[in-house]
Amino acid sequence: MVSTYDTLGGAAKATYRLHRALLSIGVESLMLVKRKLSDDPTVIGHEEKKEQPPERLIKSFLDKAPILIHELVKKKRLDKPFSIEWMPSLQMLNLIKEINPDIVHLNWICNGALSIEDISSIKKPMVWTLHDMWPFTGGCHYSENCNRYEDNCGKCKIISSGEERDLSRFIWSRKKKSLSKIANLTIVGVSRWIADCARRSSIFKGRTILNIPNPVRTDVFKPSRKVEARRFFGFPEDKKLILFGAFNAMKDRRKGFYELTKALHKIKREDVELVVFGISESKSLPNFGFKTHYMREIKDEQILAMLYCAGDVMVVPSLQESFGQTAAEALSCGTPVVAFGCTGLLDIVDHKINGYLAKPYDTDDLKRGIEWILNAQSYEELSKRARQKVVEEFDSKVVAKRFARLYQEILNPRGLPSMHNSNCSHVGL
Repeated sequence: MVSTYDTLGGAAKATYRLHRALLSIGVESLMLVKRKLSDDPTVIGHEEKKEQPPERLIKSFLDKAPILIHELVKKKRLDKPFSIEWMPSLQMLNLIKEINPDIVHLNWICNGALSIEDISSIKKPMVWTLHDMWPFTGGCHYSENCNRYEDNCGKCKIISSGEERDLSRFIWSRKKKSLSKIANLTIVGVSRWIADCARRSSIFKGRTILNIPNPVRTDVFKPSRKVEARRFFGFPEDKKLILFGAFNAMKDRRKGFYELTKALHKIKREDVELVVFGISESKSLPNFGFKTHYMREIKDEQILAMLYCAGDVMVVPSLQESFGQTAAEALSCGTPVVAFGCTGLLDIVDHKINGYLAKPYDTDDLKRGIEWILNAQSYEELSKRARQKVVEEFDSKVVAKRFARLYQEILNPRGLPSMHNSNCSHVGL
């Protein structure tokens, strides 16, 4: 497993969960990261071993230099993620060669883990999991309504460019040239939506593209008594609680914070309170119309699971989402989810079965969905089906076994031994 981080950010956490799940079913997996934050001996962090702080800072500055120059020319700062990845990472490549795995499984590798050109120099069969759209775009991580990645990018609205031969075209050209050199590359989308986007892209068109979801630790994210969960946090026991995970929601338009606010203002009832987690209380936040409990980012998964259990409904109003990890975790705890019926959330929420899928970006229907769950007479059945969905489709071991089969299918033509053979070299890196 190759990733920029092991436990920082949603993509890294999903990768780490998969890595641990693979180990639990007997697959010899190592995780190689640019920056290691855990104390897991099966995770190798190259920064602290190979690079000194001044070298890291210089490399990070040089990697971002083209964007800084673009901002100076345009006299406008980019307010959305955009990555170039042009600085080589010889340390990471040397570690991959030293470990000599049977398969290299790439995940989220931006922020200097590997350059685009580095990828084509890896002489091993590769799997690349798409945690966002960056691998097949000209630099953006989510294209919003743009489909120029299906052609050759250019005129990139993310960087406010009206020019054909802009920075996005330059990055697209590098990807097209570099990735076309790789013969054995399997693409995995964490949702049907992002897999379909990859199939339409000019970068990955014609490649083998599969859909395998992110894993969920159903042994951690599991139902518990609502009254006990509320007592733990000091929440009222006689109110309906709406949950919203506000990770970066104020800065990231894609998270649907504006749509949520509009929908909540349309709910007129006194028995409802709101729990916003992932952000501390701020005067810049709007008045949602309800008493609101603010909670900072919760890093302990056991406590996060208890928070999901305390709620009556989880709202995930994202406009674009590669998967929807918080939605899957909430369902695993038996808490129904309301979301817009689009992108990766279509794989997680089944309309009026374990939650409610509102018409995309219709705040009236989002409000209707929240009230439908709060008023549901068959709430216990909704909760039961929510848990069942995740256990059957997203459980860590279920997902790990799907990847194990994929690895074996890739390796079998080469005549390598079974992945569960203890004498086998590292299959997943």
